[in-house]
Amino acid sequence: MVVITGKDLTLDDIKRVVFQREKVKLCDKQKIKITENRSALKKMIDSKKVMYGINTGFGKFSDVIIDEKDIDDLQLNLIHSHACGVGEPFDENISLTMVLLRANALAQGYSGVRSILVEFLLELVNERICPVIPQQGSLGASGDLAPLSHLALVLLGEGEVFLDGRRLVTSIAFQKKGMVPITLKAKEGLALINGTQAMTATGVITYLEMEKLMYQSELTAAMTFEGLNGIVDAFDEELHDVRGHEEQIAVASRIRLMLVDSKLTTTQGELRVQDAYSLRCIPQVLGACWQTLHYAKEKLTVEINAVTDNPLVFSARNQVISGGNFHGQPIAFAMDFIKLGIAELANMAERRIERLVNPQLNDLPAFLSPNPGLESGAMIMQYSAASLVSENKTLAHPASVDSIPSSANQEDHVSMGTIAARHALMMLQNTRRVIAIELICAMQAVQYRGIDKLSSMTRDYYNKARRIVPSITKDRIFSNDIERLTKWLKESEESDVTNSKGEVKVYE
Repeated sequence: MVVITGKDLTLDDIKRVVFQREKVKLCDKQKIKITENRSALKKMIDSKKVMYGINTGFGKFSDVIIDEKDIDDLQLNLIHSHACGVGEPFDENISLTMVLLRANALAQGYSGVRSILVEFLLELVNERICPVIPQQGSLGASGDLAPLSHLALVLLGEGEVFLDGRRLVTSIAFQKKGMVPITLKAKEGLALINGTQAMTATGVITYLEMEKLMYQSELTAAMTFEGLNGIVDAFDEELHDVRGHEEQIAVASRIRLMLVDSKLTTTQGELRVQDAYSLRCIPQVLGACWQTLHYAKEKLTVEINAVTDNPLVFSARNQVISGGNFHGQPIAFAMDFIKLGIAELANMAERRIERLVNPQLNDLPAFLSPNPGLESGAMIMQYSAASLVSENKTLAHPASVDSIPSSANQEDHVSMGTIAARHALMMLQNTRRVIAIELICAMQAVQYRGIDKLSSMTRDYYNKARRIVPSITKDRIFSNDIERLTKWLKESEESDVTNSKGEVKVYE
């Protein structure tokens, strides 16, 4: 059971809840805090104090005072008018993460909502009711207004949800689960939609999937290294220690462990003096990719425990303060940065694919074909990888450098953080396919060299992957192989192999 406090949720907690279906509940102590701030807000409303979004309009309408009898209707109108998302819906895991993160933000109490609202969000999580939330339409400030409005519709019994793999009208899903919609009170609509949870949830899922793919790419690169009789001197411990980047040192350590008993690697001068950069510089490049991942993790860990709506209620001071915590710039930068790591992971993998299939760069059969000329083998797989890599380069353009004024120039600078996060996830999906293609080619190459000569770790990896994609004995529809192996990489369960230098992740 994950207890929600608003302050100490971790990426591992999210993984357990979203992927392993662990239940969640609201911390009893936070219920008290939420109630205190709600009571303070109610007193200020009763005193006719002017407060943004509570008894005023929104955005450019912030100077319009709302009559007391219309305060609750204001929140309902807000949700309806702001539910302007378009395009395909977010993945169910991202949608569920969004609900969890919104509950965690509200759990701190500063948003001035009732505890019943937070508990209703957590009930959605526990029942695996995932709001149908269109991906496009957010500027990333004032928060993810359009996506979160579609989330909020579900609390009202409106909109659509995913339940048990089916897309349903929310009212039908609630009937199945015996749930009753909520009626929003003052400020609660604004508290639900003013935040960064769409970009942050997308960022969290991207991070979790990218972390796994990074380890998988190292194992795949190690097998390619064997297929090309790579020179292991490039992974020498002292060589990497003298540069000092921790991530580079860690990658080199893991690669050494992966190849420790291989009979396919060579030493300096045995076949050649140096390898190409796509082999020799694996620790330097992948180490730098890990750095982008670590930066993103740092910012995401802060943001999942952040209060990001506006205004905020500080009961101890008897104040409601308007600010800009909804602005997504920190996550926009983090997602644009991780995009560079994702792009380079694919870039280098594609160059290794080329070295595996190009007969001018190796001594293997041309394009790894069982019958070169009559059969093309892996020739066009490299084309597909090159296409995906090129597409990544266009998606890697930073979304965060753009801004378009909105709400009649009241909201004159926005982050585009949700676009950055969406593009990062798209790039990750492309990159996973590139790694799948490299793995197909690497398996074929080491098969020519001799499976019995593989290291223990890469042989285990080879045997598992061969259950998904058989050896190339003749030309076939390789698209099917790529998609099956991509699915396997995404869904594989991880187990740990530990040495004195750190962890190596392998996948079942």
